[in-house]
Formats: sequence, structure tokens, C-alpha cells
Amino acid sequence: MSGSSAAPCRFAHYFAICGIDTETGLEPDELAGMISLLDISCWFWKKKITTTGENFEQSPLKRTFKSKVLARYPQNVEWNPFDQDAVNMLCMPKGLSFRTQADQRDPQFHSFIITREDGSRTYGFVHTFYEEVTSPQICSAMHTLYQMHNAESTPSSSSSSSSMDSLASSLDEADSPTSSSSSSRRAGGYDSSRDTLYVSKALCLITPMPFMHACRRFLSQLHRAVTADVAPPLPLESYVHNILYEVPLPAPGRSLKFHGVYEPIVCQRPGLGELQLADFPLAEAFTLLGAENLVQVFTCTLLEMQILLYSHDYQRLMTVAEGITTLLFPFQWQHVYVPILPASLLHFLDAPVPYLMGLQSKEGTDRSKLELPQEANLCFVDVDNHYIELPEDFPQFPNKTELIQELSEVLLSFGLSANTGAPPRTRTSPGSTPGSTPSTPGRERKTVALRQLEDDGRNGNLAVEELAVLELLQGNATLERLQALTKRTGVTVARVDALRAGVKAQGTEGQGGRTAAEEEELRNAKLNVQLREVFASRFTTMFADYEAFVIQSAPDLESWLTNREQMHNFDKASFLSDQPEPYLPFLSHFIETQMFATFVDNKIMSQWEEKEPLLRVFDARIDKARLYNVRAPSHRSSSYQRCSILKESAQAIEQRLMKIDHTAIHPHLLDMKIGQGKYAQGFFPKLQADVLNAGPTNNKWSHRTATAQRRKDRHRQQTEHLALDNDLKEKYMQEARSLGKNLRQPKLSDLSPAVIAQTNWKFVEGLLKECRMKTKRMLVEKMGREAVELGHGEANITGLEENTLIASLCDLLERIWSHGLQVKQVSKHKHTHTHYLKQVYKSNRMALNERALSKVHIQSMSEIKTDVGRARAWIRLSLEKKLLSQHLKQLLSRQALTKKLYKRYAFLRCEEEKEQFLFHLLSLNAVDYFCFTSVFTTIMIPYRVVIIPIKKLSNAMTTSNPWVCVSGELGDSGIMQIPKNVLEMTFDCQNLGKLTTVQLGHDNAGLLAKWLVDCVMVRNEITGHTYRFPCGRWLGKGVDDGSLERVLIGELVVPSGEEDSGRGCRTPPLQRSPSQTRRIKPTSAQIQEAIGESVNNIIKHFHKPEKERGSLTVLLCGENSLVAALEQFFHHGFKSARLFQKTVFVWDFVEKAVAYMESADQMGDLQETAEPLGMTCQSLCHYVNSINSTPRNIGKDGKFQLLVCLGARDRLLPQWLPLLVECPLILRMYEDTALLRDRSTVSTLIGVLETIHDFPITLEASLVKGIDL
Repeated sequence: MSGSSAAPCRFAHYFAICGIDTETGLEPDELAGMISLLDISCWFWKKKITTTGENFEQSPLKRTFKSKVLARYPQNVEWNPFDQDAVNMLCMPKGLSFRTQADQRDPQFHSFIITREDGSRTYGFVHTFYEEVTSPQICSAMHTLYQMHNAESTPSSSSSSSSMDSLASSLDEADSPTSSSSSSRRAGGYDSSRDTLYVSKALCLITPMPFMHACRRFLSQLHRAVTADVAPPLPLESYVHNILYEVPLPAPGRSLKFHGVYEPIVCQRPGLGELQLADFPLAEAFTLLGAENLVQVFTCTLLEMQILLYSHDYQRLMTVAEGITTLLFPFQWQHVYVPILPASLLHFLDAPVPYLMGLQSKEGTDRSKLELPQEANLCFVDVDNHYIELPEDFPQFPNKTELIQELSEVLLSFGLSANTGAPPRTRTSPGSTPGSTPSTPGRERKTVALRQLEDDGRNGNLAVEELAVLELLQGNATLERLQALTKRTGVTVARVDALRAGVKAQGTEGQGGRTAAEEEELRNAKLNVQLREVFASRFTTMFADYEAFVIQSAPDLESWLTNREQMHNFDKASFLSDQPEPYLPFLSHFIETQMFATFVDNKIMSQWEEKEPLLRVFDARIDKARLYNVRAPSHRSSSYQRCSILKESAQAIEQRLMKIDHTAIHPHLLDMKIGQGKYAQGFFPKLQADVLNAGPTNNKWSHRTATAQRRKDRHRQQTEHLALDNDLKEKYMQEARSLGKNLRQPKLSDLSPAVIAQTNWKFVEGLLKECRMKTKRMLVEKMGREAVELGHGEANITGLEENTLIASLCDLLERIWSHGLQVKQVSKHKHTHTHYLKQVYKSNRMALNERALSKVHIQSMSEIKTDVGRARAWIRLSLEKKLLSQHLKQLLSRQALTKKLYKRYAFLRCEEEKEQFLFHLLSLNAVDYFCFTSVFTTIMIPYRVVIIPIKKLSNAMTTSNPWVCVSGELGDSGIMQIPKNVLEMTFDCQNLGKLTTVQLGHDNAGLLAKWLVDCVMVRNEITGHTYRFPCGRWLGKGVDDGSLERVLIGELVVPSGEEDSGRGCRTPPLQRSPSQTRRIKPTSAQIQEAIGESVNNIIKHFHKPEKERGSLTVLLCGENSLVAALEQFFHHGFKSARLFQKTVFVWDFVEKAVAYMESADQMGDLQETAEPLGMTCQSLCHYVNSINSTPRNIGKDGKFQLLVCLGARDRLLPQWLPLLVECPLILRMYEDTALLRDRSTVSTLIGVLETIHDFPITLEASLVKGIDL
């Protein structure tokens, strides 16, 4: 039968019982054998464990037997179909557990979560206890198994058997204080004639919302009713029926009280404007990890890394996982989420996608024996030992220190310490840091054990009251006297947990008539919400203006969904440029994550449909912050802003719990058969299914919710006629959001080899699609203006964005290389690493010369400490050299090595997908990347310089002493002497970045002191980038403009081997040096256009982010630069270029004009001019005379270039122009049609030049060397 139609409003959807099926008897769990068959068994243990079929080396009490769902009520709920295999697997992740009367049999509680493929979640809460086995057949079977085990055991195998027993820990032995004392009894086995056999049984509540405390108390009371000496007041069916059908979900912002077997239970639900419900105790998560470690794990979660939690306690795994994900508000985890990973799903740890999983540790196993997957982006969290291992290249959360300080203050206000965790560690290669795992022999093992007992006591996991009292009495004189008093009188102190929180116990009632348990729940709820508010406040501050950068480009929902992949939804470049500098390393990575993309998608969709709840709350908080002017939106500051609503948020919860808004119907007698389910102490009875499978039909709440549901159904039907078809919409959304995550959640109900193969195929498809999307975006962003013309998006990309895209590509390649890796094979070979790339390095040293050379350079870089770092550097270098696809193709051509290292389903063994993958990488060769040069800025790089003279004029060599200085965006090489009669030299220098200028000159010594140079070529010997610096002019006295040195502007040379098809869309080249070819007379319109374009380029330069501006020298002195445009302006209408066979330059006119001004000043002709004009005249004369007196041997064109640069820097060019125009010499040296004699044109030019006065122009040292102005 199905549940009531009001299921969405019910507190609980199902009540299930899991345990042993007495009809089928003992069934060994053959799942481990299947895992071994699939080659995914025990991949994380260095010591191989045989798990094929039934393991006779293990004692029968330690073996794994199948559990089953014995009963569930109701049979099915329409809104939440029952997944029987998943519930059984998560209720008893290790199967049935057997005990004897000599073993600990304390009940245990844990919770789990099932995430369906659409992202919705269902919560399960499990109370596990031990029930006596009354079936003679099962007792006899266990007795027979022990006889067989004893017969097959030999003295030589006893040690291995005991070690196997220690590895296969049972459900409740992890914290058992008497485990050592009972080990000898367990070694004796089980004898049906003298021992009592117990088996585990689980009671489970499945709910739509995580009311953890309420469910825990209800299940505990239900078990207490079974074990009590007196039968409960009502049959157990009454209580189960009540919570399934008569207890509603609390309304938002309301509290609810319902009744368990013995005591009332209270729960509350946050309002619509508050943070969503989170009932798992964050205090325990902070206590287990410490504030700093938890913030680091939280950052890894935000950046969507692979996160593996590791603990012996299932509830600890759930607490930490749920704690971290609840702190993500307003974002949501979008990938695989399995806080408790059953043994049957261990192959998901091999998934090349982000995940958050929890793995149970084995009791008695040394931490050093755990073989982690060597993923560069894996964050390993050892919950029990309070430490974490962080990925490499890990950006810190903004204002991390201030955030931890605020969290610590909140914790201290509740009596908790924030300094529990050990310092975080960075993950390294295997065997490289033997101290990375804690050693626990001897005294250290005892210390760790005591600390774990202490932590368990602090979190309420131990029932031993003496341990908690002892912890509190240490160092407290008052409590010591209280302890002495209780010892003499025999009275025990109640409410030790309340004492631990700093609250004195007052009988059995707390404040306001609440019990101590209710006080503890209130305290946890207040602490939870305050810790979450601190994190929420950080996001509210960091993303206060995010709406201004959301791009609303679609007219309706259907068109947006259809074109989702081709649209830019968020202006990332503008957003990053608006952020404080310290935030950029984190934010540049975070805005590339799937959770941020989904957040932006939800924002865009909210204009057509109802806002997603988290987004609605977040937007309301931003609006409230703006209303109170918390931060001026026009100015971003990196100063830390503390949360200001901690007190109000805690008060809201306290008010709800103090004043109950709704009380559910009390449990009552049901119309059921008499005599069934008779009470028997210690045994959970078989409940009557007929009364529990059908809901009530006559209570007001059921009628009210059914009416409301019918009203909702009618509204939904009307909406469906107006909105997009739901199936089509879901299809579009799944495709839009499935980038690299085709598997949201492993399906627990089907674990056949075919399903696992299909899962791996989805991984392969997802990786290929992600590769296509990443390479496409990298190309579109890099192609710039041409991409816009082709309709691919905007033309701006910052270096920060580019570096983030490259890092994302490295991450993708690492996941592709790690997919299906034979980890067990790798562990056997001491000369192999975890990445295939490094495997090939070891086994293929003599392969391609180019690749071998790259490897030599990478290995010689002392700045890189780890194998993963070297692999990433190699990827960056290969991409910059446009050889990545070629290198990877030849690496993957080694079929024998590929088959040896990878499983059959691995991505690199799928031939068709591998070819497409290499093709996508090949497309990146169409653009130029500097991802290696711009990242490794401190390494030494060899450069080769080649000087190419114009040989046809027989002036290839010079007798003078030449010199050269190479400059780039990161620095210059300094002046280096070139040996005589040598046109090629090599030098080592710290990375100069992208090369911009070359200074070339000589000392004018010898008979042949004139040198006609065509160009200078400079090659970066590591990256292979070659720059050409055109010259085409003389260096020497008495020739050309008499210059002995020139500043040359370079351009990147395209290798001749590149296909012509790629040249059409490559990155535009750098501007080069102006040469005499520019003397071709342009028209006046062309000159004016060139001046406007050059000034516009300078303005654009300063509107870019500071780190992305490049070289200003190129815009001032290169081809199509400001100097070149002004030279054209001054040359227009210039009279005879030659006067008495002597070339006349613009500088000659400037010098004569200055001489005239100086002579006029001496004659007194300028005394009557306005004072500002007189000061301007003095400044022009001073600058020209200083340039003429410089010790540098720069020619006349070089001097004019220097005058323009200095005038632009000091904002004097517009003031100098009128002086030159008014000079009488202009009439003799310029024709009437010259632009310089056109007053309106000069006036326009002055206005254009004044536009650059708002920007601080800084000149390179090579330009102003020897000039003190």
C-alpha cells in the first residue's frame, strides 16, 4: 500500500527495520568477491587482503553476513520511492555484526543521506542495538562455522588470523574501553552450549529534513521501551503510526512538539528569511578538526576539490560532511556526495570528478598503511587524529586569519576551544615525507588514545561518567571539593554535560522548566546558527555587488536554456578587477566552479520563475546591507567586517523553542488485532503492517494537508500549461550543468558489473565533454577581437583569468591521467609514480629530443619541489611551445605501457575518445600562451641573441665594440659586451618575461665604426619563443641621424612550421620598432587618425588591470605609437628633406626653435608674455638642452623620441606645441599646407594629447638613462 498523499508535509516518510532474516539464515556477503573480480578491491591498502567469497581465515564472528530490510512502513510513498538496497546498505554498511555475552553491546546511532540524481536529498537516522538470537538454526550454523574455522586453523596462521581480525573491526569496537579485556574471550570463539549469541538490528527513520536530534531521541525511546522491565504504555505501533502519519513538518519559522514513548520531543524550523535547517552539531566538527583545519577543508570544498573524510565512526563522518556543506550558503555542493561510502562503492574513489566522501577506518590499522589516491587536488581529512593533508597550489580563503579569530571567539563564548586540530599538511609524493603520518607506538599511541577518549567524552559519545567528571575536576578546587563530598555521601552529580558547558546543574530541570537534554539541544542550535552566520556574513561581503556582473542576455527562459552553453552569464573579468588584491587568488578559482555557475544560473532563472530558497535569502541579506550602508558599493576594501547579527539569530531560535507553536496529536490506541506484537523484553516485536501501511483518514491535520495538496496540484497543472515543458526543461538544465559531473550520485541499488561499466563510461564521456568546453573557452577568450567578430563572446581576458584557465586544464589532464590507473600495479614498482606522465619519463628517457629537452629544464628547476608540480610545469611549458598535443600523442603511443598501467575502462584506453581529446588540445596551437613564462618568474633562462646586418652593403661587421641590453616585462639583462666580429651570443638571465625592447649600440671605435643593422633576433631557449627587433638603420657618427645606440621594439616570430590556417586567428603580434619605411608620406587624414589611435591605445592600456597592461614603451615608441604618429605630424609639409646635401630632421627644427626662444628671451622680447607662457618656454628649453647634453650617443630621431616621452610623462606636450607653432622659423621650414601651420588642427591635437594627462605615465629606465629631469 502507499502512504498518504500528504507525505510532503509529514515529519517522517518511512520507518524501517534491518537485521537478520531467520528464514534465509546466514548468508556470507559475496560483494567483496565481486569487488575483487572488478579489480577495485582493497585498492587503498598496501597489505593485500584476500576477500574472494567467504574468508575462512577470519573468525566467524568477524565475517561479513548479509543484512536485509525486514520491514518498512509504509510500503511506498509517492513523493519519495523507497530504495531498499540503499537503505539496507547505509543502515548496516558492514553488514550484520554478531556478539556474545562477553562482548560490548552498547547501542549506536548514526545517520546517512541519499542524494538522488536530481540533487534532492533524503535523510536517514539509524539506532543500532543487539538482540539475542533465538533461532536454533542460526546458532547451530555459527557453531558449525567455528568448528570448521578451528579445524582449518594452524599455529603458523594464527598471527595472520589475528591481524585479519583486527582489520575487520566491528560496529561498536572502535571506542570500546574493554575491547582488550574481552579479546581473549573472543579468541576462544563461540560455543552454542555455553555462549549466548547476539546479532545487530537497526531501527531507521527516513525523513525529508535533517531533524537529527529529534529522530535520535525518538529512536532511543523506542529502543528503551523494548529493553525496559515494564511494557510501554501503548503498543509500539501507536508510536510508529503517530510519527509517520500524525506528526507534521514544522512550518517555516515555527516550532513543534510531539510525543515519544516516554518524553516529549521538540524541534524547530528556521523561517523563510533565515539560514536553512542544519541540525548536525557544528561544535563537534570544530572540536574534531579545529577552526583552522575546518576553514581549510571548507576552502577545498568551495574550490570543488576531491575531499576524502576518514574516521572509524560513521556519525563523525556525517557530522563533518554535513557541517562543511551547510557552511557553503548561498552555494551548494554540485558533485558526488557520499558521507558514508559503503564497501561496495569503493570504486568511486577512482572517479576523476570532484567528490566529498567518507571512508571508515579500520581498527588496529596503522595510518601509514593507508594508500591514498595520488591526486594533486585531493584533500585528505583524518577526523579521528585531528589533521588534514591539503592539495598543492592551494589558495587561501580571503581574510582567513580574521575569520578564524571570529570563529574562535564564538566557540569560546560557548566554552569550547578552537585549537583542537593539528597543523595542516600539504600532500606530497609517496615516501617523500615519512613524517607526514603520525606515529603511534609506545607513549605516542597512548597519548592519541587518551586524546580520542577525551574528545569522545567532550562530544557525549562515552557513557562512562567518571571520565567526564575527572576531566572537569582537574584544576578546579570547587569541583574537587564537590567530588569529595559526593564520594562520602554516595550521591552522584547529575547533568555532567551541562557542567561541561559551564552551566551548573540544578536538579533534573534546566532553565525555564526544560530538561538538561533540551538545554543541550538549545545550546547546540544557538552555536550552530552563530557559526553559520559568520560564514554567511563573509559571502555577503565578498559578493555584495555580484548582481551588477550577471549578464541577462536572453529574452525568455526557453531561449536561455537552449543556448546556455554558448552564453556568457557572468562578467568575470570586470568582477575580478573590482575585487581587492588579496582576494584574487581565491576568487579567480572560485568563479570557475560548478557551484558558482549554478548560483549564477539560478539568479538568471529567477527573472522567469520563483527564486531558489538559498538565493532568496542571500539577496534579501544583500538588500538589507545596502539599506544600512554597510559598505560603499563603489569602493572595494579588503578589511575584515565582523558579523553583526549573531545575537539576533540565536535569540530567534531560543524564542521558538521557548514558545511551542504547534503540538502534534498524541500517540493513541489503534484499531488493531489483539495479541500480535506481544511485549517480550529485549526483543523488538513484529509490528502489524496493516495498521502502519495506511494513514489516518479522520483527523483534522490530514484533511487540511490533503486539501492544501489538492490546491497545489491545481496550481501546478495551470502552471504547466503556461511554462516550458518540465521534461524538456530538466533535460536542458541537466545538460547545462553536467559539465564534468554526469554522475551526481552513485546509485546504490544496482552494483552489477554492467552498471559499474556504464558508470565509468559516463566518466569518460564527461571528461571528453569537459575537455571540449575548456579548450573552446580558452580559444575564444584568447582570440580576442576576432572571436567577437565570429560571434563567440567578449574580447577581454585578463592574465589572472588565463592563469586560472590553464590551472583548470592542468587539473583536467591530471584527472584524465588518473582515471582507471592500476594503483596496485604502481605500488609494486619502486621506480614508478602515480601519474602516467612520470611513468613515461622513467621508462622512455631517450624519446623525442624536444620533449627530453623540456624534461631536463623542468628537472633542473629547484623552485619546484614535487612530482605533481613538475608535471604541471611540463604541461605549461609544452602548451607555451605549442607541442602539448604532439607530446601527449607520442607518449600515449606506447600501447604496452598503457595496458600495463591502466584498467580496460580507463579514458586513455578508449581510442576514439583519446583521439578527440588530442584533437581538442591541438586546437590550442592557434593562439600564443605564456603560461610557463608568466608563472615561473624567478628561474634562470638561457637566451640566444643574433644580430643580422644588411650584408649587401658590405657593412656586415664593425671594428667598434658593440653591446646589447635585452629588456622584458619582468626586468632587463643589463648591458652586455658583444665580442668583436661575433654576431651571435648566449647568456643566462633570470626570467625576463615577454620581451619588449633591445638596446643596441657601439663605442664608435676603429676605422669601420659604421654599422647598418637589419634586425636583432632573441630566442628564449626554454620556451622556444623567438622575438624579432627590426632596426633597418645605421649606427655611427656622420651617417643617418648620427645615433650610436637605438632602442628596438620587438615582435613575436611565428614559427615557419605553423599551418597557414592557424595564422589567420592567432594572437595579434606585438608592435615593432619604427624604421625608415615609415617615411612614406601619409595623407593628413591618415596622420590625424594615427594620432587618435595611438592616444586611444594608451588610454586603453591604463583601463586594463595593472598586472595585465604589458609594456607602455611599445605604445610610446613602437610602430603605430605616439612618437611615430607625432613624427608624421611634424614631417607633414616639411620643406626640402635635404639642404646642401645634408639631411634635415625634425629635431633640427626643435633645436632652432629653442635657440630662437633663448635669444629672444635675452633680447627681452619674451618679457611681456604671460607668466605661464614664459614658464612653458623655459621648460621646453630646459628639456631640449638636457637631452642634448646627455652622455648617451642617441641620434636626432632618438632625441625627438625622448622629448615626446618626457613631455607625455610630465604632461607638457600640449603646452609646448603652441610655442613651436608661434615660432617664426616655422614659416621658413614648413609649407603653407603643413598641419603644423593649421591652427584648428593644432588645437585639435592639443585637446587629444590632454586626454592622457589623467594617467601616470612611467618610462622604462632604458629610455631615460642619463637624463636627470
